[in-house]
Amino acid sequence: MFLNPNLTSALDRIAERAADVRRAYTPGAVPTHDDVASPGIISDFTLDPLAVVAPEGCYFVSRDGDGKRVYTRDGAFSVRDGRLVNAEGQPILGSKTGDAALGDLHIDPIDDVLARVRDLAIGRDGTLSYRREYLDPRSGNRELQRVVVGTVALARFPAGTRLNARDGSACTAPANAAPLISRPEENGFPPLEPMRRERGRIDVDASLVRLKEAYLAFDALQAAEAAKGHLGKTAMDLLK
Repeated sequence: MFLNPNLTSALDRIAERAADVRRAYTPGAVPTHDDVASPGIISDFTLDPLAVVAPEGCYFVSRDGDGKRVYTRDGAFSVRDGRLVNAEGQPILGSKTGDAALGDLHIDPIDDVLARVRDLAIGRDGTLSYRREYLDPRSGNRELQRVVVGTVALARFPAGTRLNARDGSACTAPANAAPLISRPEENGFPPLEPMRRERGRIDVDASLVRLKEAYLAFDALQAAEAAKGHLGKTAMDLLK
């Protein structure tokens, strides 16, 4: 038995509403539907030096498993295998000092292997840096030297651009929307908020209500289809 188009559309609506519910507690997540958007933007203080909040209207730049560029407001970063990544393990793109091209941000592999990385953090200007511990050959003392890995990039889209939300915190851009990409505190971009974590922009209560409504609509359509089928069978029986 095949579903008719109305039932198929109803199932699609359930899937979309369920996706919003799942994303409700994902930092920086944006809803598929505006009617469940959180009215306020709240960020929580954290002791994590790699957690940052992007300025309003801006996104961090990442890359998915297929190499496609994606955008996210989830600034709960970490370093895995020496590379700065988001909560889903996708690389966070940025630029190295004096280099405008975007790429992965890696800490020095030798420092990583020798465990010489200290106080790794992201600053207000998006700079990812750490202090390297080394032995001064002249004095024999252990010293700390600041090492700049690179600067996290920000993307800002033209006013009115609606990104396509994925099942998570990542979004893709419409084909006709080209973002302006810059470093924080440059080209009119505001600074980041270090040691802050943005909450999801989805109202969990409203999203649960909309999910329930989607299920009820599907049940009503299913009942109507069943009634139509019953009436059709009755009419055929009368014609026999």
